[in-house]
Amino acid sequence: MPSFFVAKQGSSRRAAAFVAYSLTMLFMLKSAHSAAIALCLGLYILGYASAGSAQQPIYRCGNEFTNTVSDPLARGCQRVEGASVSVPAPRPLKAQPAALPRAGTTPQGGPIAGARVDTQEQRARDADARQILSAELKRAEARQLELQRDYNQGEPERRADESRNYQKYLDRVAEIKASLARNESDIASIRRELARQQGAALVGK
Repeated sequence: MPSFFVAKQGSSRRAAAFVAYSLTMLFMLKSAHSAAIALCLGLYILGYASAGSAQQPIYRCGNEFTNTVSDPLARGCQRVEGASVSVPAPRPLKAQPAALPRAGTTPQGGPIAGARVDTQEQRARDADARQILSAELKRAEARQLELQRDYNQGEPERRADESRNYQKYLDRVAEIKASLARNESDIASIRRELARQQGAALVGK
């Protein structure tokens, strides 16, 4: 039981004792005047005791309420204004977690949607790459035909400046032959890459 209730009970007991004493004096004196004096004395003492207990401050020290604490600040006690006990506020309800998607379902805009967009973009880039390779292959094949005409199976037509300088003619023949070899290698590389791109496109469908 908190100590301030004990203090109040003690004051009430003392007041009751004085009232009992006054009533005893009433029967002993058997005088209306004396009885009134005794009764007023008891009521005065009762009011004094009640006022004395009401004037004592009440402190809240954690979960304990008391009016007998010697050093309330040292114990971290707080004075209860008007000797009224405050009821602690209810704890706030915890926020409900967001509903999780059901098994087998995918939220809108989730990984699958992103993967679908990435796949479409990749297919578009692959298609552009195949078009570029096809254009490069056509240019390389056209260049190969031109080099073959110039090479003329190893006997290109001589130019005016080569009629008197046979070595210059031979150098040009060797250069055309090397260009044919390089261009033929380029054509083979483009064809391999184009075949790889087309195969990947078929697998991705």
